[in-house]
Amino acid sequence: MKRNIIRIDEEKCNGCGLCVNACHEGALVIENGKAKLISDSYCDGLGNCLPECPTNAITIEEREADAYDEELVKENMEKRAAAAHMSHGAHAPHVPHVPHAPHAHPPMHGGCPGSRAMAIKRSAESNVSAPVSAQPLTSELMQWPCQIKLVPVNAPYFDNCDLLIAADCTAFAYANIHKDFIKNRITLIGCPKLDDGDYSEKLTAILSNNNINSVKILRMEVPCCGGIVNAVKTALMESGKIIPWSIVIIGTDGEIRQS
Repeated sequence: MKRNIIRIDEEKCNGCGLCVNACHEGALVIENGKAKLISDSYCDGLGNCLPECPTNAITIEEREADAYDEELVKENMEKRAAAAHMSHGAHAPHVPHVPHAPHAHPPMHGGCPGSRAMAIKRSAESNVSAPVSAQPLTSELMQWPCQIKLVPVNAPYFDNCDLLIAADCTAFAYANIHKDFIKNRITLIGCPKLDDGDYSEKLTAILSNNNINSVKILRMEVPCCGGIVNAVKTALMESGKIIPWSIVIIGTDGEIRQS
């Protein structure tokens, strides 16, 4: 099948290993002082390793490649964890630590941290209903459609707007998303893990063809959500415009991790 997958320029690679630590699928290793992709099946093509590379040796290309296989990734990570345990970490390959939400049960399976099942326990205070307002809550959504794939690039609502580009799950994880983020912004949503293709081309067209005042990216803390950040960064560069932008990261427990 033809899909997005990473490409490593060995001439640029300095063997620092930052990409290995950044890859939560365990798809990369350092061999003979250079980063290597172990198998196409381990690479989800989202490019979480790209921002970590100090020499820009890693790019995303579209080519014939084996499909991403989460079960193989799980097996690989389990083998690496077992090797680390046997050697007490002395010579074990690095297995990235993925923080979980406070009071969350252990994950039910390995593989992508964004797919791990966990139950989130709320404190007693959070379960107490707030006083009911005399006015019902209203949506702050300013346009339709809101899916990145569906919006026309020359829609009139893009003119002179502040843009929110949000990962799908943020709307369910963060309770006050309408008042805190959607209000007074044009909102675009998508899932970099489940949606087909790359958003960067569509977003580049939107930024290039319209007068966008600012861009705010709202993503989850799970690694697979990094794809939406990479797409926006690429679009900002390709547009040739200087547009103020910022990132807010939401935890799986609904708390803001970074703003």
